[in-house]
Amino acid sequence: MRNLIFQPTPIMIFGTSSGAGKSLMSAAICRVLLRRGEKPFPFKGQNMSNNAWVDKSGGEMAFSQAMQAWAAGLTPECRMNPILLKPKGDSTSEVVHMGKTVGIARAEKYYEDWFDSGWESINRALNEFKDSNKGSRLVIEGAGSPVEVNLQDRDLTNLRIANLVQARCLLVADIERGGVFAQLIGTLTLLKPDERKLIKGIIINRFRGRRELFEEGKNWIEKETGIPVLGIMPWLNNIFPPEDTLDLLEYRKPKSGAQIEIGVVRLPSISNFSDFDPLQSEPTVQLKWIELGQKFNDLDALIIPGSKQTLNDLEKVIELGLADQIKNYIEKGGNLFGICGGMQMLGSTLEDPFGLEHNLNQSNKGIVNGLDILPIRTRFMKEKKLIQRELKINWPESLQINGFELHRGETKLIERNIQIHPLSEYDTSIGWVLKNKGKPNHIVGTYLHGIFDNGRFRRLWLNDLRRQKGLDEISVDEVHYSSKINSILDLLADQFEKYIDISPLISSC
Repeated sequence: MRNLIFQPTPIMIFGTSSGAGKSLMSAAICRVLLRRGEKPFPFKGQNMSNNAWVDKSGGEMAFSQAMQAWAAGLTPECRMNPILLKPKGDSTSEVVHMGKTVGIARAEKYYEDWFDSGWESINRALNEFKDSNKGSRLVIEGAGSPVEVNLQDRDLTNLRIANLVQARCLLVADIERGGVFAQLIGTLTLLKPDERKLIKGIIINRFRGRRELFEEGKNWIEKETGIPVLGIMPWLNNIFPPEDTLDLLEYRKPKSGAQIEIGVVRLPSISNFSDFDPLQSEPTVQLKWIELGQKFNDLDALIIPGSKQTLNDLEKVIELGLADQIKNYIEKGGNLFGICGGMQMLGSTLEDPFGLEHNLNQSNKGIVNGLDILPIRTRFMKEKKLIQRELKINWPESLQINGFELHRGETKLIERNIQIHPLSEYDTSIGWVLKNKGKPNHIVGTYLHGIFDNGRFRRLWLNDLRRQKGLDEISVDEVHYSSKINSILDLLADQFEKYIDISPLISSC
């Protein structure tokens, strides 16, 4: 394998395990390099996630790489994440190469069927970067652990890339998990000598307590490994959005001062859960994740999120009794909001003529009954709609908003009455608002991911909930959530620069 030589030298971030903090550290490094006058460019060869973003060209990529792009002061583009695997359940995943869906993979045959084309996509993205981003520094995030011995010869996105571009590599270990010394020594022991030479520094992540108490441990690591510990990153108390669904559990902590409680159904195949980060950021809002089968009471609003497998999740919603709960909830005046697949579930019928919304073991391609709450019907098409949107809506008031669409469904209104009207007169397929007869609540459905990022829209909707509860309204002059993301990235970089010294990685290019 011939090396691709880049100047300045790329930086690559490995972890001793999944969830060690690679995404956060990569974002922090991007922002720190930007502050120092460099031109960082984030990259992750392969990511597995249903939390996706759509770039300006209509390409699909992982949200974590979009976040790293913002940290680098760049517009996200799908070549930053040339392979995206979107789990569908039953050990299958949708395969996305360079932003476009190319097929479905089974776990046991993934490397046999997709290794060559995947590596070709990674090489294409790196060569395009080399040709068009002169003087930029690649900041590459690894995946999982780089030393899964049963996968190393087929691993597309860790040591193969590090060797290809001769990156200076960081190894991040999560001390919160326990066993940090074993994590580090075990990982380094499993590296081949030429691979170990690539590791230029270690970061201890998520440290709690007095740092001086770990000085002896730091010295031991450096003596035993011969690799400098570049710093000890403290526990950051969730200042950053989660990168995977396991971290949703961290959002269950009570929030002092919360006046509004909003439930979000935790669908088995939930997608695009970053839609709810803006609500989580609201000081007066408590988000509550509703498990299927769990009873819920006294919510001010319930949200049904997007789904990677709408029909399968709809079946579970009905089977476990949540459908009846939802109908009783809105009958009593509850507010309901469906996003993408969540909106589709609220309709009268859903038709899957090509079997795209079921996993591969299911053959039902007929018409399925929805929850019959909104008078809409959905037909799933072969081609995805992938597009960034900026449009004017007319509810709760006339205003301009933005977001993106990522769906196969084509949804139409099947019954017109004075109680329902389109969210936007300029594009009547983007969503609908239903006024519950004789009650103050609203039922809203939309295809627009990121709708709550729009500060004024979010506050107007929250004020609708507050009025129903007899609470004073809050200011609607709220900036777009992207400004808050930028502030969070600055806070992350402040902490990183305070505790981590990356000069060994960037000296002499």
